[in-house]
Amino acid sequence: MKAGIIMGSDSDLKVMGAARDVLEELGVETEIDIVSAHRTPEKMFDYAKNAHNRDIGVIIAGAGGAAGMVAAISPLPVIGVPVKSSNSIDGWDSVLSILQMPAGVPVATVALDGARNAGILGAQILSTADPALRERIIAFKEALKEKVFKA
Repeated sequence: MKAGIIMGSDSDLKVMGAARDVLEELGVETEIDIVSAHRTPEKMFDYAKNAHNRDIGVIIAGAGGAAGMVAAISPLPVIGVPVKSSNSIDGWDSVLSILQMPAGVPVATVALDGARNAGILGAQILSTADPALRERIIAFKEALKEKVFKA
């Protein structure tokens, strides 16, 4: 299964690229697209409705609006990455737009600009059905521990 990574504009790629990088490091295929809930709502709706038909198992969504809307439509787990953009209020608007989902529309949320953790969480979700990926995550976490001991 693949991980889908979406964001509202290509300027978000400087943050969201960290999700792609760690997923690739863990051997997870990714699909990246610009899907703006505000500027391309039809594309966002289509993406959310059909991602599971393209072998996507988890969606990582940058910013805020798209994460909630995608979660409302898609049967897949959605991880929201609040992105501090140029027109943001210190990123809090993005954080709150992802956190404040109504009952029945869950979105997992990582830290502001925390796309790397979103990628790791996405891989962990996919690993529940992929023992080989789970083993790579175990090795990845072991390497993290080793870095601490070497510091």
